[in-house]
Amino acid sequence: MSLMFKDIEFTQPAEFQFTKANLTKAKKIIEKYPEGKQQSAVMPLLDLAQRQNDNWIPTAAMDVIAELLDMPRIKVYEVATFYTMYNKQPVGKNLVQICRTTPCWLRGSDDVTDVCKDKLGIDVGETTSDMNFTVVEVECLGACVNAPVVQINDDYYEDLDANSMAKIIDALSAGEKPAIGSQCGRHTSEPAGMSANDYYKEEAAPVKKAIVVKKAPIATKAAPSKKQIAKKPAAKKTQPKAAKKSK
Repeated sequence: MSLMFKDIEFTQPAEFQFTKANLTKAKKIIEKYPEGKQQSAVMPLLDLAQRQNDNWIPTAAMDVIAELLDMPRIKVYEVATFYTMYNKQPVGKNLVQICRTTPCWLRGSDDVTDVCKDKLGIDVGETTSDMNFTVVEVECLGACVNAPVVQINDDYYEDLDANSMAKIIDALSAGEKPAIGSQCGRHTSEPAGMSANDYYKEEAAPVKKAIVVKKAPIATKAAPSKKQIAKKPAAKKTQPKAAKKSK
C-alpha cells in the first residue's frame, strides 16, 4: 500500500479483464514501442487498468499486464508500488490530493486540509463511508505560483482558501462539476487583481531618450602605405666582429 493512505481491510478481486475497448487501447499502446521493448508500456497499461477499476489497481490487473507484456509479475508490482500515482487499495470517487509543500503551506494549505477534514468527517488518508471522498496529503504538485493547490482526480484547483475549498466539496457532493483552475478569478497565473498587461504597464519605468555625447576624434598615426614600405631602405647586414685572440 501507499504511505498516503491508512491501511484498510478490503478484498482483492480473484480476476481482472480489460474491457474490449480497453484491450484494444492496450494493444495500440504496446505497438508504439520497438520490438523487444514492449515492457516499457507497463506504466500506461497500469493507468488504463486503474481508470477501468474505479481508480485503483488490484493485483489481478497487474498479473494481466505482466502476461500482456511477457514480463515477470514482480516487475509490474515493483513499478506499481514505486509510484504514488497508482492506488493499490480502493479510494473514493473523488481523490482529494492536498499539496503540503512549502509554497502551498505558506499560502494556507493547512486551512484547506482542515476544512476537508471538518466537512467530510474523516482524517488525512481516510475515505468517507459512502466511498465518495478520499483525502490525502501529497508533495509538490508543480503549480507553486497558484498556491495553495489541490488535485482532485485529474483536475487542479488553485488559489484556494477555506471558503473556496468548502464550495468545491459541496459541489462534488451534489454531483456537480466545479470550475477547475484558479478559484480567485485570476487568469492562469497572472498577478492577483490585475491582468498581466496592466501589471507590466504599472511596473514599467518611463523610457527616457538616451543622451548621446559626441567625443572629439582621437588623432592616430596612419599606418604606412605599401609604397612607403617599399621605399624604406633595407637594413644593412653587419658582420659579427671576430673574437680577439688572447695572448
